[in-house]
Amino acid sequence: MYRSSATYLKSLSKAKFKEFLDSFDTVLTDCDGVLWIDQDALPGSPQVMNKFRELGKQIYYVTNNSTKIREDFLNKANNLGFKATKDEIQCTSFLAADYLKNLGFKKKVYLIASEGLAKEMELAGIDHLPIGKDEMNTDLGTYLSTLRQDPNVGAVVIGFDEHFNYCKMIKAANYLNNPECLFIATNTDERYPSKTDIVLPGSGSIVRAVETCAERQAVILGKPSSYIAESLIKRGLNPARTLMIGDRCNTDILLGTRNGFQTLLVLSGITKLNEVEAWKVSNKPEELELVPDLYVDKLGDLIEYFDAC
Repeated sequence: MYRSSATYLKSLSKAKFKEFLDSFDTVLTDCDGVLWIDQDALPGSPQVMNKFRELGKQIYYVTNNSTKIREDFLNKANNLGFKATKDEIQCTSFLAADYLKNLGFKKKVYLIASEGLAKEMELAGIDHLPIGKDEMNTDLGTYLSTLRQDPNVGAVVIGFDEHFNYCKMIKAANYLNNPECLFIATNTDERYPSKTDIVLPGSGSIVRAVETCAERQAVILGKPSSYIAESLIKRGLNPARTLMIGDRCNTDILLGTRNGFQTLLVLSGITKLNEVEAWKVSNKPEELELVPDLYVDKLGDLIEYFDAC
């Protein structure tokens, strides 16, 4: 309806909003920066998502966050007031384990990740090396002389890891020096939303570091990769009748654009309006596809429109 026009949703008349609301049956929404930040729901977001459900929309919570398992995300959503089921949670920790399981993977995984990704591997019956701190307590020469690689490792999987360091880069690069070793990453998010002005590097920063030293490109499972879309299409999702809501144009909106979804950007997270305005007048195709169909300051702003319908 408003393909890549960056139309301000609050500029729509009530009739046009009703037309927009009737144009989709499925809602895919990012979580961090759209529905909540840290442990707090963004104002009005639970009411909007629950209203979509009341109107008969199919809901999927699609997050690049790999630090939790699906049950953790479900509990968080429910505790913050969002109605949700486990099957509606599409997190990259689950997707990574499911991807390997579907391949019939039988070897070990070297994980650069948090507990959520490790747990999803275990739930899928996939063995992995321990996660957590891995420090170099000696000089580099001594460390390298004692370095031992596990011959049973057949994949390197990267998510968010607050303990990422040079030791882990060395191990990942050496496993990946074997061309038969799979290289998988949950997402390429450069930064994560924050309540403060502190920059929080995301999983994408770690992925890029390992890709550089390994001289290989990872298979990306999270947004904007089409892997999530393809898995949902197999479950009956109709791209032409789907709305993607997100706060980050180079993941959320790009996923929508590339898969034929309508897109709604909320300005409560990463992407800023001045960036969108610059992309809208760009001559570069890669920037034009970042432009959302619609944007709004925060998801909760839709409440007043629901009340009027």
